[in-house]
Amino acid sequence: MATEERTDTNEASDPAEWVDRHGDALYRYALLRVGDPATAEELVQECLAGALGAREQFAARSSERTWLIGILKRKVVDHIRREARRSSADEPELDAGGDTAYFTANGKWAAGPARWGGDPEALLKKREFWDVFRRCLGNLPDSAAQPFLLRELDEISSEEVCKVLDLSTTNLWTRLHRARLSLRACLETHWFGGKKASC
Repeated sequence: MATEERTDTNEASDPAEWVDRHGDALYRYALLRVGDPATAEELVQECLAGALGAREQFAARSSERTWLIGILKRKVVDHIRREARRSSADEPELDAGGDTAYFTANGKWAAGPARWGGDPEALLKKREFWDVFRRCLGNLPDSAAQPFLLRELDEISSEEVCKVLDLSTTNLWTRLHRARLSLRACLETHWFGGKKASC
């Protein structure tokens, strides 16, 4: 318990303790964003190496873990930028069942979202939810998953996401819209629908 309390302080620890104290959290953060265990491990290693070189710059304005995640976030964005440049322009379209399946002729939702069945904040803290979310996210093509992660989970501005992924604003919003529809369908089936099964 003392270790957990210390993790949230603004004191810098011995870098030899970083893997034990923060490794799992950093790995989960990276894995959710890149989807590949080997790439996630590599990004965490790059993060820790970068943090070691920048250790003197840690000003203790936030917790050590928050500082490390900030470094990792930049590593992930750089990775996504490189991958976006390499990806083919003819990646298959995201199949979200077509917008018409979700909306009426006058543009309203055909059916409201599924009931959460409890306190939404409490549900979002459950590891099982994030496991299902990660699998649902893994079903998306990179062209939809990357903008969604950057914009919604990392809260990077739309302008910056467009720069990172070399997208127009219209293209970004189209990808985000389709990602949200696909994630909604997957989560309603595998989480809110009560099945709690893998996607």
